[in-house]
Amino acid sequence: MQQQIMPTLFVGHGSPMNALEDNPHTSSWRGLGEQLPQPRAILAISAHWYTRGTYVTANIRPPTLHDFHGFPPALYQCDYPAPGAPELTKEIQHLLQPLEVELGDDWGLDHGTWSVLMHMYPAAQIPTLQLSIDATRSPEFHYRLGQQLQPLRERGVLIIGSGNVVHNLARIDWREDAAVPSWAEGFNQTVRAALELGDHQSLIHYERAGHDAQLSVPTPEHYLPLLYIAGASTADDKVSFPTDGIELGSISMLTALFSPQAAR
Repeated sequence: MQQQIMPTLFVGHGSPMNALEDNPHTSSWRGLGEQLPQPRAILAISAHWYTRGTYVTANIRPPTLHDFHGFPPALYQCDYPAPGAPELTKEIQHLLQPLEVELGDDWGLDHGTWSVLMHMYPAAQIPTLQLSIDATRSPEFHYRLGQQLQPLRERGVLIIGSGNVVHNLARIDWREDAAVPSWAEGFNQTVRAALELGDHQSLIHYERAGHDAQLSVPTPEHYLPLLYIAGASTADDKVSFPTDGIELGSISMLTALFSPQAAR
């Protein structure tokens, strides 16, 4: 029986507190876990594993990393005990040749991964691993790695990129009625339109959006996971947006799902 082609997903994960909160965004993540085909394994590319070189986790039982500070004690008590996927590690190393992908035994699942998966797959039953983002490489390099990972979708692997299209901590507005600045809304809509049109060159060369891009992506680590997911998509996919919106004035919660047409 032929393996069902998995969708691929970019999630705007926002604050670590989303792990504990019930809001429209976390509700959409729970809905995705209920609606998507059950994956054989999950490969996550999180903004929070930003390295020199490319690494993949090889833990039999990856630890839950609390890679943040200053949050309530309940957040540090969160545990996401998903099993690892050592056999998938070898598949990834093979697919990404000739790039050398090293084993990241000192990493586990950071909050960019588990804060989302706690809602999507609360039973933590699906083998999960992470691929790091090489900070020394260009956006086009990361897009091409996504293309090389595309065959995993045919092998039952759900590829998830976790970051934020707009992520400027220096411009956060903590007021409940914080207005959304035009640069944040403008860049979020530019990216969403490029995704709808399949204009991946505009996604790769996001700096062409000028001032909006400079403020929305002051550093690239939260944006780059989107390029892996765009790269892993195909022309036969249909893109949808399970949730969207700008939180705290400068954090985009845009989530983009690429689904095979036959699966819809």
